[in-house]
Amino acid sequence: MNRNIKKIVGYNLKETDGEIGNIEDFYFDDITWKVRYLVIRTGNWFTGRKVLISPKSLQKADWENEEFLVNLTKDQIQNSPDIDTEKPVSRQQEEELYNYYPWGTYWGADPDEHGAGIFGAMPSELYNSELNTSKAPTAVAVESNDQHLRSTDNVTGYKIHATDGEIGKVVDYIIDDTNWQIKYIIVETGSWLDSRKVVLPVRWIRDISWENSVLIANVTTEQVQTSLEFNPDEVLNSSYGENLNAYYGKSGTN
Repeated sequence: MNRNIKKIVGYNLKETDGEIGNIEDFYFDDITWKVRYLVIRTGNWFTGRKVLISPKSLQKADWENEEFLVNLTKDQIQNSPDIDTEKPVSRQQEEELYNYYPWGTYWGADPDEHGAGIFGAMPSELYNSELNTSKAPTAVAVESNDQHLRSTDNVTGYKIHATDGEIGKVVDYIIDDTNWQIKYIIVETGSWLDSRKVVLPVRWIRDISWENSVLIANVTTEQVQTSLEFNPDEVLNSSYGENLNAYYGKSGTN
């Protein structure tokens, strides 16, 4: 089922001995847009620490009471490796986590994990005109041993450029709660006086300029401006992706 990420922030995490902490943020793979970690604040605001746990640790979701049951103990959480959650997470740091927790690595098992992903080639002219740069920045090198993950909280606010101009900024995300895949970005268009929110599938994000805090989308400004306004109830419907594809004239499944 599709879920709004902002609404999951604040959910409690519990294990058999009691409460572990609350969800504060998410780290996603900047090639596949799949959530790899939840950022959890343990303890209280002053004495707690932030830790990363994999969605693989989630055993059961209680959506009504806004909590998850996890298969980790308080001791495991409290003694987990220190990771600076204010910065992108490197592969070396991930290896520390996977040596400590019994998750099993996600990289290397799936041929799609480090393939082209959702990103395709983007004409350099688009970058030259929109970003005033002579060289198109890339997301992350596929072969890199130091692949980075990105915080949804940090990427919120990034500008989004269409093929013919700027269309708005990132304000939220929609995920599939069965596999923690980010499927859609919620985009706020216009000024604060006449703003509206629309939905953009991440498969149409062609590239990202981390240096400029810009996402490049393979859609036109007119398509975005005339698209249906975001309705949180409709986006949860299984047929929503098909309707969105029909509007943009794209094929494939979201």
